[in-house]
Amino acid sequence: MSQTTYDILIIGSGPGGYVAAIRAAQLGLKVGVVERQYMGGICPNWGCIPAKALLRSAEIFHYIEHAKDYGLVAEKVGVDIAGVVKRSRGIAAQMSGGVGFLLKKNKVDVIWGPATITAPGKVSVAAPVEPGPKGTLPPGDYAAKNIIIATGARPRVLPGIEPDKKLIWTYFEALAPASVPKSLLIMGSGAIGVEFASFYKAMGSDVTIVELLPQILPVEDEEIADLARKRFEKQGIRILTGAKVSKVAKGTDNVTATVETADGNSQTITADRLIAAVGVVGNIENLGLEKIGVKTDRGCVAIDGLCRTNVPGIYAIGDVAGPPMLAHKAEHEGVICVEAIAGKHAHPMNKLEIPGCTYCMPQVASVGLTEKKAKEAGYEIKVGRFPFIGNGKAVALGEPDGLVKTVFDAKTGQLLGAHLIGAEVTELIQGFVIAMNLETTEEELINTIFPHPTVSETMHESVLAAYGRAIHM
Repeated sequence: MSQTTYDILIIGSGPGGYVAAIRAAQLGLKVGVVERQYMGGICPNWGCIPAKALLRSAEIFHYIEHAKDYGLVAEKVGVDIAGVVKRSRGIAAQMSGGVGFLLKKNKVDVIWGPATITAPGKVSVAAPVEPGPKGTLPPGDYAAKNIIIATGARPRVLPGIEPDKKLIWTYFEALAPASVPKSLLIMGSGAIGVEFASFYKAMGSDVTIVELLPQILPVEDEEIADLARKRFEKQGIRILTGAKVSKVAKGTDNVTATVETADGNSQTITADRLIAAVGVVGNIENLGLEKIGVKTDRGCVAIDGLCRTNVPGIYAIGDVAGPPMLAHKAEHEGVICVEAIAGKHAHPMNKLEIPGCTYCMPQVASVGLTEKKAKEAGYEIKVGRFPFIGNGKAVALGEPDGLVKTVFDAKTGQLLGAHLIGAEVTELIQGFVIAMNLETTEEELINTIFPHPTVSETMHESVLAAYGRAIHM
């Protein structure tokens, strides 16, 4: 017998799920969340937040090692990896607890356990595998007028290179190492791969990246990716592009990978540990989707612009609903989905306005079309570039290596894309995102006053450069 009937029942408490739940509660809807393992999902527990905590430790250690460059003296510094991991895990616990607090504050019911959709409007929750937070409702059968699938994604596993938690790691193991490996091989140069490369290199590992495609950071602008590669290689990170790991042999405490290159040659690389960072796949299994006829596409739930599946009353948001697999995309979809259910004037998401941020050293951030994609789309474009070396604040920070690149429609002045590399560019990118959302033209950006001295002035100069008006270069 159904214990409670909800307006919305959400399967998954990650960034998409909990944001959707809070927005639904704000709209006066009766809402519940089913979670099987991690309150808050992967992002605060084993993804975005703990990874950034590790990278912050690496960044501080990097600056201490280069204290002399700032006129300072620092002696006998080193890495306490147990302390680094402890700090990261503590922050993860704090964030996860914060999600639980927000759900309780908004009077959202939490049901702990794995969920199966038995029919449209019906969800069965089994006994939990992991213990849940206090005050959760018991497992059982629940009814809901609308069901939102927000089950996220997990690391992609390649046949023959299955993670074993000891020698072959996913991000789970890489986020909580017992020790720093002397050598590390990373498969994949997307955001996860290069972030771990930056962290472990700073911690003292000898790092090699193997990327199947000809460009690292494959979704980024080619010019930005090329600059990133040069910076990584200058740091001592070895990079092999157009290459793949075809076989892995395990030793007692290391792995030997056979790496094949595009020219048909192969080589072997032995490393203490291997991180598989070759993407993620949606968690669509064991939800009952096939039974109720929900369509999937390439391992994800197929949805329309308002997050509706082909089955009335069933929705999907976040990573499980397909790329880009980003927490902020999931959060925004959660709001769109709930407001559509509530009859509000919801707008489908424009994926070209979703920013991407990679917290490697140096940071990379982007939004919109790359220069290549803009040309392929048929635009006549104007491109502006401004290097950090021309910015007083960046030089004062000791961060002169960076670039802001902007792409405009030459006919209308529309900002088509922005691509940044350098210190704190993940904090700068939102200025361009807002500009694109407001349909700002180059004239409005040129006439905007940017504060001095700030790194944000590079954004202004890049726009000026696109129209032959740059001042400081």
